[in-house]
Amino acid sequence: MSVFTKVAPEQLAAWLKGYAVGHLTDLRGILAGIENTNYFVTTTQGRYVLTLFEKLRPVELPFYLELMAHLSGHGLPCPKPIASLDDRFLGELNGKPAALVTCLDGAPVMAPTPEHCARVGEVLADLHLAGQRYNGRLDNLRGPKWWTATAPALLPFLDDANRVMLLDEVAFQGSHRLDALPKGVVHADLFRDNVLFHDGSIGGVIDFYFACVDVLLYDVAITVNDWCGTDDGMLDPARTRALIEAYRDTRDFTAAEVDAWPVMLRAGALRFWVSRLYDYHLPRAGELTHAHDPGRFERILRQHRQTLPQAVRSAKRVD
Repeated sequence: MSVFTKVAPEQLAAWLKGYAVGHLTDLRGILAGIENTNYFVTTTQGRYVLTLFEKLRPVELPFYLELMAHLSGHGLPCPKPIASLDDRFLGELNGKPAALVTCLDGAPVMAPTPEHCARVGEVLADLHLAGQRYNGRLDNLRGPKWWTATAPALLPFLDDANRVMLLDEVAFQGSHRLDALPKGVVHADLFRDNVLFHDGSIGGVIDFYFACVDVLLYDVAITVNDWCGTDDGMLDPARTRALIEAYRDTRDFTAAEVDAWPVMLRAGALRFWVSRLYDYHLPRAGELTHAHDPGRFERILRQHRQTLPQAVRSAKRVD
């Protein structure tokens, strides 16, 4: 959500004439994330988020926009895409595909408690269940094929120990990817900065532009790695248990998912270690850019490789 493509107020004011959202009163670039250009847009009728898509192709974008419309229509607290006057969610601005969505209330919680993690577990399970009725299909664009292809470009930037770990983990995941596990729509990026809390409740789940159809447990692992991880790469037991137990109250895990938990934790850590290494060492130019530290997911992956977390198994409900 960095600003790679500049939009002038007069340009946006003209573009907004294609929408029934009032007149532009304020435009501000958002400094967060690394994939798309985002602005806060305030009009005489409300507050919105404008996204200009820098990497995703127009053919892929209906999946994300229609997914948000589907989820918001089923009561999930996610942005609702705004249709233009010609009934299109997707438009074009400054030569880039662009969309306007509602701006939700709340703010990220960067030092979560077990109670925060429980609310996240609940909303993730609700998202997975609501997503079962979504007919869109899109493979994970940042899955095993992507990290296998990307890893060689990163090797020159790593020390010997991390080169060995990267190559070994890519090989490990290649032999353990469990596609037979339950699948469906996943958020695939449900980090702390993508959940907005308002008065103790979740006011919004945002940034669906890594969503795809993949293994549901993989999505849980990505979420746990971020929400429950400590500075040294370990998982905080209380936060992990709270998130998983809350998730299971809505959607329980299969026996195969319980067995696959350690592998999925490592897969989630590998995906974000690789992407953060790439964005850190091979960045794109932008007016406002923010690359996350890859060291955090290096530590998380290293810890997962040294232990066999049993949080899913130990959190099993007794009905």
